[in-house]
Amino acid sequence: MPHPMPHPTPLARRMYDLTEPISLVNFFSPEPNEAMAELGLRGYWDGYFAGRAAPLGRAPAAVVHAAFYNFADGEVARHIPRVWDITTPEAAHAARQRGCEAALRHILGDLAETPGLVRAADLLTVAAAGAPTEGRVMYAALRALPVPEEPVARLWHAANTLREHRGDGHIAALLSDGIGGTECHVLGALDAGVHPAESFGRIHHLPPARLAQVMDGLRDRGLLDAAGRFTDAGRATKDRIEALTDALAEPPYECLTTSEVEELLAALEPLSARLRETGSSSEAV
Repeated sequence: MPHPMPHPTPLARRMYDLTEPISLVNFFSPEPNEAMAELGLRGYWDGYFAGRAAPLGRAPAAVVHAAFYNFADGEVARHIPRVWDITTPEAAHAARQRGCEAALRHILGDLAETPGLVRAADLLTVAAAGAPTEGRVMYAALRALPVPEEPVARLWHAANTLREHRGDGHIAALLSDGIGGTECHVLGALDAGVHPAESFGRIHHLPPARLAQVMDGLRDRGLLDAAGRFTDAGRATKDRIEALTDALAEPPYECLTTSEVEELLAALEPLSARLRETGSSSEAV
């Protein structure tokens, strides 16, 4: 019996494309923001740092900054540990999960009650618990939390856990090529067609002198040209980082059989399509 032809796109990249819209309701839907505001947190970024850092407990700003990697100096410290004077990590995580479940239910509508979603949640949960935690700080922190029983909440929790697993690997890939936190936003912006890269939403607010320093450093390394676009070396660096990120994101799916992988891909397709149709995701955070 002939073996199926290998897919041209790595499995981890296919899974990322399908699960990222599930994770991103946290950043682009109102329900999670409202849930965090109910705790007394002020503004989007208080909620972001409290919710995402909650699995780390009351870790100091320096530790959260290291784990998140791509925030400029001082950005984390404007929120951590101040948010823990307002709420607790446990309450912040619960609110984030509650808000994301509500957002998914709102967007998915009838799909939220289908056997396909339950099966996607089951298989994605197996994958999310199936990789080693060594060297994966954010992933290990989420693995230490209880897994929700309700299928929609479980789907979000698994997708978010896999997102942080991939993020931990992405940081390792960036470090292997000597790309810093702000630099990675520049490369990501150019890869997404944003030019000038300094206008990218995650860095446009930084002091002009800091942005100029980053851009000049990338030019000095031969990664950007005078116009602030990729050189061949810069394009190759970005591609190499993404390829290593994909390779490091494969382990969670190795615990699934081939038929389970295909079943999971098929179950995720309509969910991801519905989320993308609504514009629930636009710029990764």
